[in-house]
Amino acid sequence: MDPAPAMFDAMLAGWARQQQSRLLGKKTVADRVSLVRRFAVFNGTYPWQWTAEDVEAYFSARLSGQSPLAHSTVRGQQSDLRMFCSFVTDARYGWAAACLAEFGQAPVQVCHDWNTVDHVAEYEGRPGRRALTYDELQALFDAADERVEDIRRRGRKGVLSAWRDTVMLKSVYAYGTRRREAVMLDLHDLRHNPRAKDYGRFGAVEVRFGKASRGSPPKRRTVLTVPEMDWIVPLLEEWTSEVRAGFGAGAHPALWVTERCGRISPRRLDEVFALVRDLAGLEHTLELHCLRHTYITHLIEFGYPERFVQDQVGHRYAATTALYTWVSDEYRNRLLEDSLHRRAQRAQTREGRRTR
Repeated sequence: MDPAPAMFDAMLAGWARQQQSRLLGKKTVADRVSLVRRFAVFNGTYPWQWTAEDVEAYFSARLSGQSPLAHSTVRGQQSDLRMFCSFVTDARYGWAAACLAEFGQAPVQVCHDWNTVDHVAEYEGRPGRRALTYDELQALFDAADERVEDIRRRGRKGVLSAWRDTVMLKSVYAYGTRRREAVMLDLHDLRHNPRAKDYGRFGAVEVRFGKASRGSPPKRRTVLTVPEMDWIVPLLEEWTSEVRAGFGAGAHPALWVTERCGRISPRRLDEVFALVRDLAGLEHTLELHCLRHTYITHLIEFGYPERFVQDQVGHRYAATTALYTWVSDEYRNRLLEDSLHRRAQRAQTREGRRTR
């Protein structure tokens, strides 16, 4: 057995187990291990041979070419590589001593402050991820509805699927759900709200597969149907009571089902948004997550308190909610007018006191 690759494989296996013991997701662990392997292949060396210059060479290559990595991706990968180096240099695991005895070299930390990205900006997402304007949102929904009518006029198959797609996209906006949260909804996640009896079983949605963090189970939250978006109630009523039955899903619990009577996938949801977005003639940089940005922005513009918005979308910190908010010029002008009006009233009050 060649000791070098055997040692490297053992390091990666040990690191994977260490992450699994923290209850990190399988995909997270697999992606990190894959990154370390790619880094080793790129440099043609093993961890006990790595230098700081190897880090700089690897990421310089990844930032060049036609498809450079995004800023947040670079920072994330550098953080993962730093964690691996911290693991193999930790004396409690004995890898440094084993490498020194076997190869005469010990691994060192190669990711430092001077060759990794600083986290100086609160928001590092793509600029294309933004809230839609009211006109863009209306164009998106109109294109989804027109797609249903177009298929029906042509007498082609797929009317039910297109119908599902338009209600599904509208519900993603109406409840501000993430991609996985939306596809993991079941029929019994539709809940009554005693304070909104007119909405029936569509007064709230129970999100059971919210975004997890640091190895925690999926977070749960209840998203209330707000009056400004109560138009979603008859759409969901029609979908659950009439249209969904056409798929023959039977006892399948999923709210959104496929033609093969299975649960729709997150990838399919992305494809649906991209298809309708292109039909509406919107920018290609817009993604499904923009509907969540739009929902948060509109709740703020509707005048809901920040704490309410934070609870609706499942953010742990209010600062995170603020990052997703792009209020319109009309809204900001209204706030400015209100401020000027209040200032004028205070000035009139002071002037009236002086004249008395």
